[in-house]
Amino acid sequence: MSSPVSPSRRQLLMGAGAAALAMSSASAAAQSAGSGRSAGAGLTGKSVLITGTSSGFGRLGAEHYARLGAKVFATMRNLPRPEADELRALAEDEGLDITVIEIDVTSDEQVEAGVAEAEAAAGGTLDVLINNAGIAMSGPIEVQDLEATKLMFDTNVFGAQRMIRAALPAMREAGRGQIFNVTSQLGRLIIPGLGQYSPTKFALEALSEQLAYETVEKGIDVTIIQPGGYPTEIWQNAADRSAALKTRSRDSLIEAYPQLTAGMGEASNGGGNTDPMDVPRAIAEIIAMPAGQRPLRKPVHPAAKPQIPINKVSAEQQLAMLGGSGYGPWLRAVLKNG
Repeated sequence: MSSPVSPSRRQLLMGAGAAALAMSSASAAAQSAGSGRSAGAGLTGKSVLITGTSSGFGRLGAEHYARLGAKVFATMRNLPRPEADELRALAEDEGLDITVIEIDVTSDEQVEAGVAEAEAAAGGTLDVLINNAGIAMSGPIEVQDLEATKLMFDTNVFGAQRMIRAALPAMREAGRGQIFNVTSQLGRLIIPGLGQYSPTKFALEALSEQLAYETVEKGIDVTIIQPGGYPTEIWQNAADRSAALKTRSRDSLIEAYPQLTAGMGEASNGGGNTDPMDVPRAIAEIIAMPAGQRPLRKPVHPAAKPQIPINKVSAEQQLAMLGGSGYGPWLRAVLKNG
């Protein structure tokens, strides 16, 4: 009896777009050139708070929005740290309005204090909150001990909830605001062996959509950003956390899933040659849209967007179930823009 084909570590980590990423680099680059590169609309006068700006989408976004004229509050944990010093130096050199604030999204106290500091500097309320901070860890579900599970949910889901609850009261009072939650195409599809990553992103997808319905009449727009695979620091960080999890796991558990545990702790570039700037560009374009016309979901990737048909069916079924009820106007207001 033949054994099933064992997926490589790279296949497991590249996400649902692995097959599409096999396209030629020239083709991917061409599509990338048309994916958000026209984000020239100015963001002057907008106050933007971003979590997780020490690297990746968050760091690139902090620079991009500030260069478009926004007043940016770039938050990260564990200050002081070199990444914060580098961002401050860049802001000074280029004359950008970037303020670095310490926020660990797993800390109630830091979230409340950091958001209050940003709101005071912004004149009372934020225009935009971008919940970007997130972590990944691999290994089958049975290997995910409660330490790993709690850390993943505390960062990827509860962290966003903390930030939302801190920033939303002032937005409601002002009758305006935009909240972005960065999920993943793996918030709609699942690859075995990626631990609690998809469960947390599925949860954040649901949280975001429910929030959108509940706040649409209050002048608040909510947009879910669904990136595919991109070459950011998340892969090395995930490898480090996965290695620690593997070390503390029982040998019998690791041996029970040889195909899914063999590569735990191995670094991999799950984004191929894609351009991480696709994500900040897409967000900037949406910020610049008129209020009430922003999409609920925005898939971002130069090639693979397998979540699009799922998004479409989900919207259709939401309307089929509740479109004729008292919730119908809220659903239609949110879903009309895609």
